[in-house]
Amino acid sequence: MTPVHSTKPDRRAFLRYCALTGAALGGLLTACGGSGDDSGGGSSADGSKFGAVAVQLSWLKNIEFAGEYFADSRGYYKAAGFGSVNLVAGGAASTSVEAGLDTGKVWIGMSAPQTTAPAVLEGLPAKIIGTTYQKSPFCLVSSAAKPIRNPQEMKGRRIGVQDTNQLIFNALLSANGMKPGDVTIVPAQFDPTPLTTGEVDGWVSYLTNEPITLSDKGFDNTNFLFADYDLPLVAETITVKQSTIDNERDRLKAFLIAEIKGWRDAVADPAQSARLAVEVYGKDQKLDLAVQNKQAISQNTLVATAETKTNGLFTMTDQLIEHNLAALRSAKIDIRSERLFDLSILREVFAEHSELK
Repeated sequence: MTPVHSTKPDRRAFLRYCALTGAALGGLLTACGGSGDDSGGGSSADGSKFGAVAVQLSWLKNIEFAGEYFADSRGYYKAAGFGSVNLVAGGAASTSVEAGLDTGKVWIGMSAPQTTAPAVLEGLPAKIIGTTYQKSPFCLVSSAAKPIRNPQEMKGRRIGVQDTNQLIFNALLSANGMKPGDVTIVPAQFDPTPLTTGEVDGWVSYLTNEPITLSDKGFDNTNFLFADYDLPLVAETITVKQSTIDNERDRLKAFLIAEIKGWRDAVADPAQSARLAVEVYGKDQKLDLAVQNKQAISQNTLVATAETKTNGLFTMTDQLIEHNLAALRSAKIDIRSERLFDLSILREVFAEHSELK
């Protein structure tokens, strides 16, 4: 994720959560063109069982994709039968995962329900088959000296909200019986300096980013997750086209096996996760090792939960799926479970490989 002092736009201004702006998606499929090659350029010409595949990440190559770095660097993808796995960075200049799937430029991608659901409603035949983060990292960060510990404590306070986060913030208010008029919404960019100077009392943020970088700069802060207050969206969802589910089930299962192994390693070793991000995969990002390590520890709380310890990484319980559908409705996105989710492939993986749980 971009540093808080960066002049670059934050990822939430772009493709990963663009569905929440309510703009552009109406023309998604037309703009994306034809269906392309579902394999993302994969073939077995290299002699491997499953050939090469392109995997689009939801953002630049930072700590968020530690599991993929482990799966690649420790040979889990190759052991699963892939000749190569191309980790395609997302970011401001990239197309969305959903657009990449539609054109066939990528085989699989990491996205979010609030991005995938509108694309599906517009006609994209895609589904979420698992999720890396059991909770979305969206949070409200505030000064430790004047803390805002829950949505009700936002009443009468000044909250910095970026344009592209207006709908998800309004969904948080709606889910908690509040109205936009209950708070003073201050239009914001993505540098949280107004929070440190007292211009605002709270800041829409990402748990694994601003709270850590602010603390690193000496600004004591506190936060609460939107997901803990009736907006329980997941994030870093593994998304594929329906045709891939129908025609490449073994290939998908092999990929998920490698992913699970990679993320088990990432959860177990945040320090090595940070080193892979800083020194290898995100070397050109000039990431800070200490900050990336803290972010790795923070994100592990979103990846490994009581449910995943019982059911396995990437799984979603029926209750969690229903909670996500309700959260989407709070954002005025109404979709049925069977149109958006298919966890059957992941269930098969764990039934056949119980040692991966």
